[in-house]
Amino acid sequence: MTEGCFDRIALIGIGLIGSSIARDVKELGLAKEVVISTRSAETLRRAEELQLGTHYVASAAAAVKDADLVIVSVPVGASEEVARQISPNLKPGVIVTDVGSTKASVIAQMTPHMPQGVHFIPGHPLAGTEKSGPDAGFAGLFRGRWCIFTPLPDTDPQALDRLKAFWTALGSRIDEMDPQHHDKVLAIVSHLPHIIAYNIVGTADDLETVTESEVIKYSASGFRDFTRLAASDPTMWRDVCLHNRDAILEMLARFSEDLAYLQRAIRWGEGDKLFDLFTRTRAIRRSIIEAGQDVDAPDFGRHALDPKT
Repeated sequence: MTEGCFDRIALIGIGLIGSSIARDVKELGLAKEVVISTRSAETLRRAEELQLGTHYVASAAAAVKDADLVIVSVPVGASEEVARQISPNLKPGVIVTDVGSTKASVIAQMTPHMPQGVHFIPGHPLAGTEKSGPDAGFAGLFRGRWCIFTPLPDTDPQALDRLKAFWTALGSRIDEMDPQHHDKVLAIVSHLPHIIAYNIVGTADDLETVTESEVIKYSASGFRDFTRLAASDPTMWRDVCLHNRDAILEMLARFSEDLAYLQRAIRWGEGDKLFDLFTRTRAIRRSIIEAGQDVDAPDFGRHALDPKT
């Protein structure tokens, strides 16, 4: 079999990530069969209308039967229940992975339900948008983005290599981390920014001296970029906060300290401190562009999408 290909892939959950995987698998010919399962009958019907797979079943347990690769794409809080449901039908040698944004919690939830002979390899593709559902996905979502694996100590090297080949075929760059370290890194680069965005948008919504129409009218001055993050799936981000609690609270404490420092600098007119901070953070933006994780275009390239320009 071609490296990165599988006879039968089961996708449990068909939201943004699951449907993007399905589109890539279909476009690249990485599987003979793709079985899609989701709890919502309406979502399952839509996945079939979009022709994202070859088989569509409501039962996660039925979906994984005879699968060579199982990808669990559900909110992290649902990981244990999915693992419990699919456990009896997992065949020996199958690779089971996930796409959750927290790893220590997912490992704790799923590992006890993995039968002997099943290769459970936790994973996390660092890609996405604020959209959700099967219509939100698109081929190429993972191209040039990182996929981080947090393999367990007894992980079979050949199974890991095969899963890496699959994600490489999707265009991902591959890395490995310890689960706890992954959760701390993601707390600062992903989880905290989303929490801050939710809070800023919520604050603006609660203000009595600024009207909602003014918030919307003048949003291009910076507020708009926070609203994109704050439009992300509430269920997913509720679960992230609850299942990466310790790392997020640690980063929130550090952020609060740094915010207090910034507040003092503004209060006392310490322009040199403000200038130093803004210079340092500007360099981070340049580094992200140089690493290929964003484009070097004004306004994040939005003007290129405007038909008027």
